[in-house]
Amino acid sequence: VQLQASGGGLVQAGGSLRLSCTASGSTFNNYIMGWFRQAPGKEREFIASITWGGTSTYYADSVKGRFTVSRDNAKNTMYLQMNSLKPEDTAVYYCAARVVPGNVRIQGEYHYWGQGTLVTVSS
Repeated sequence: VQLQASGGGLVQAGGSLRLSCTASGSTFNNYIMGWFRQAPGKEREFIASITWGGTSTYYADSVKGRFTVSRDNAKNTMYLQMNSLKPEDTAVYYCAARVVPGNVRIQGEYHYWGQGTLVTVSS
């Protein structure tokens, strides 16, 4: 499966953005999907994940209550709605896909990755 992340940009602190991740080349609902991010000078970290049908979602503590992950299998697209953005949310955001269940926070268990989209939050 090929993944394309989009929707990043520059936003002021307190603002909102919605990221999209569009999949092609394979049956989208075969995959558990995840969002990760990498801030400048830091390691890539788990942000959120959503199961095949969207019935279960998981979040990092740092974004819980502010970010919402969702998916539309008919459109082969996953979303990340980001509200109440903070300067520390500045990072390149990546989407990823995995076939098998397990610890969705472990990025090494994701088989496919998108190219990333930059989110910059100004103070």
